[in-house]
Amino acid sequence: MTTPRPLVRPAGVLAAVLAVGTLLATAACSGTDTGAPSGSGTASAVAERGVAARTTSPSPSPSSDLTGSGARDALITSEDIEGDWTQVGNPQEWRDSLLVGSVDVAAFLDGRSDASECRRLVDALYDETLLGRPAGASALTGFQEGDSRLLYQVAAYDKPDLDDSMEWLRSLPDTCDQFTLTGGAGGDRTVQVIGLKLPESGDFRQGLTVTVKGESNGNPVTLTLDVAAVQLGADAITVTNGGLDGAGHDTTSTAVEQGTKRLEDVLAGRTPQPTPSGVG
Repeated sequence: MTTPRPLVRPAGVLAAVLAVGTLLATAACSGTDTGAPSGSGTASAVAERGVAARTTSPSPSPSSDLTGSGARDALITSEDIEGDWTQVGNPQEWRDSLLVGSVDVAAFLDGRSDASECRRLVDALYDETLLGRPAGASALTGFQEGDSRLLYQVAAYDKPDLDDSMEWLRSLPDTCDQFTLTGGAGGDRTVQVIGLKLPESGDFRQGLTVTVKGESNGNPVTLTLDVAAVQLGADAITVTNGGLDGAGHDTTSTAVEQGTKRLEDVLAGRTPQPTPSGVG
């Protein structure tokens, strides 16, 4: 997230948005649409997950050899990404009220079917389940730079489910090109979803840029998030990067490149090497 950044909005605006998000998080989690992942809500400057490396290690998926320690070793560090990023200790707590609300079904030609896919995206941005729930080992970490945040996860999945999730992500620029979120503290918000080109990493990859335009305390605000997923067999990395100051696409690409290399090393039984001088 370190390309030239938009002008920083007044700190009071961001504080108000985040404060409202905290108050609404519980309510949001109790009202997801049918077919959407459990837990609804948001991801402002990007879900506050960091837990400098929260790791889970249930039995690995039958089609993955990733272990809990391997997932942890595959996490990127602040040295792997450009800019002055600081690792945080509680990124799983990041929430943003701009993503709390209901999808306006009337705007879709195919009605509830497409609207449910867009609601699934909004929910997934909130609880960081873009690829579904891990079936095996997983680890995550988070970083912050100013008002921007980057969440990074490595996890093992059931491969057929992972294949389906990657296909779903690929469909979103068409299915959810533009839609409206209603309700919540932000009033009506316009959401746009476009494809994001990623480095040629892994077996398959998909990138998105999601923008949410609304108001906070009468002031116009725009939340911009880069979302990236890279698949390697039954394992994958996901990156969510952005905030009210925009999303640095170069940082997203760097995280994808460095993260994929680290996971490839782990899966090959190698220890990930330090980031080369000049990167990060």
